[in-house]
Amino acid sequence: MENKFDVIIIGGSYAGLSAGMSLGRSLRKVLIIDSGKPCNRQTPHSHNFITHDGKTPKEISDLAKEQVEKYETVHFHNGIVIKTVKVSEDFQVETDNGENFFAKKLILASGVKDMMPDISGFSECWGISVIHCPYCHGYEVKGEPTGILSNGEMLFEFSKLVYNLTKDLTLFTNGKADLSNEQIEILNKNKINLVEDEIEAIIHENGQMQKLILKTGNEVALKALYAKIPFEQNINTEDLGLELTEHGFIKIDHFHKTNVDGVFACGDNVTMMRSVANAVAQGNFTGAIINKELCDEEFS
Repeated sequence: MENKFDVIIIGGSYAGLSAGMSLGRSLRKVLIIDSGKPCNRQTPHSHNFITHDGKTPKEISDLAKEQVEKYETVHFHNGIVIKTVKVSEDFQVETDNGENFFAKKLILASGVKDMMPDISGFSECWGISVIHCPYCHGYEVKGEPTGILSNGEMLFEFSKLVYNLTKDLTLFTNGKADLSNEQIEILNKNKINLVEDEIEAIIHENGQMQKLILKTGNEVALKALYAKIPFEQNINTEDLGLELTEHGFIKIDHFHKTNVDGVFACGDNVTMMRSVANAVAQGNFTGAIINKELCDEEFS
């Protein structure tokens, strides 16, 4: 059957392509379904991925896809998955154009969708000067006037990482701060500014931040703003009854298995450590684990 595969990978970015290569090299018939709209499409440069440091995310993914396409058992489909169900011994995957595909195993490398706050200019700067990871972007703005948009324990812990890169640091809680007196005392000791006023807008030029405008009318000059914002899964996790962690990630074990037998997950949808290098490593591992599982089933 042309629409029957050993493995269907939902998501064709770094984790999905890495898993596809691992399975293609194991002679597995694989289908990678992807919409071509990665979450980092605005990001000008990718960092902290050895051998690819400083390249654009698209350069890395284009080269990855070109290399995976060389494995003749790996196939691609441009589309969005709208439904996944278990049918007898297989999984049925339906895309937005009405096509249906079947596979023995599923890999969810579908990533997450970031939920942008209602701040003018925020989405235009996302991935450029509004950033999420000090390991991916921090070196490029070291020593610069920098902010963090978050609150509570996450804000306090994250400030330690950013303070290591710049001492010109301001924390924005966008409302009343949820910090203990002890935490505020430590911030003051390290001369870290704390602003509870709500943010009205980000003034920028082509995504490069210049300053924040607060609803009080005050302005704060910044070069970068780390933002810990909410997200949702790109795939409907209720179709298969997938369990999520308390932070909203797909719950997996050490072998990247979900609570549903035959369904695996890797990449940004399972971890807060969102980076190209981590996604590639997870995809490679997940592909190898699935091939081993298929070999065990066929051998016996």
